Amino acid sequence: MTDLATTTAAAHTWRPPTPIAPRGTLVVLPGRGEHGLVYERLGRRLAVDGYVVHALDTTVGDALEDVLAAAVTAVGPDATTPVVLVGSDTGALQALHLAAGADPRLPLAGIIAAGTATTSPASPGPSDWDAELGARTACPTHRQRLTDDTHFERGQLSAPVPEHLLPDAHPDDLPALILHGAADPLTPLAQARALAERLPRAALGVLHEGLHDVLNDASHRTTAAHVILWLERLRTDADLRPILTLDPEPKA
Repeated sequence: MTDLATTTAAAHTWRPPTPIAPRGTLVVLPGRGEHGLVYERLGRRLAVDGYVVHALDTTVGDALEDVLAAAVTAVGPDATTPVVLVGSDTGALQALHLAAGADPRLPLAGIIAAGTATTSPASPGPSDWDAELGARTACPTHRQRLTDDTHFERGQLSAPVPEHLLPDAHPDDLPALILHGAADPLTPLAQARALAERLPRAALGVLHEGLHDVLNDASHRTTAAHVILWLERLRTDADLRPILTLDPEPKA
């Protein structure tokens, strides 16, 4: 059996196949130039493990109130908990701000911020399409998908982050998973480390040789597996204590 995929005007949804009972709900906020279907591969993979995934068609310029409304509509009143926001690039900034706002209409249990866009002065973005692909991902399948995608907006990685997303957001009470590529040419790894240090319940996952689009990079299988492990810990224990440890740890 395959996962059940549906699309509405504002969201693309993947649900667990029958007879797997849903184990949680994820809302994905895309980054600059992207749309929800860019995360189809991630949505299908997480759905197989029991999670309902809603990938929104929100954009970098949307007001936070509009992003919140789209997320609330996608989740609906009877969402399977825990509900987790997943954001990439500027979508990660949107997710951090929404989580800090703690709106009761979107009862969040956690947040995942991947390849968070830099909020500091940065060097100019990629100058052409080859450079943009090289900054985004080393995965040949995803590179081809973006190249063939007529709805994907090229050149947006050079666009500035909107002013309303620049202030720091501190969802202090929520568990957070920060994912970042060690070779991200757009956002320094140091910024991701600083974000994880600011959030008292955050864990930082560094993708060795990873580029900016860590959820769709060459290591996407390892990344998705780590997301599942984090979600399972979140479901089991709000303190995120490990479910399984290796004893002894393997030698480097």
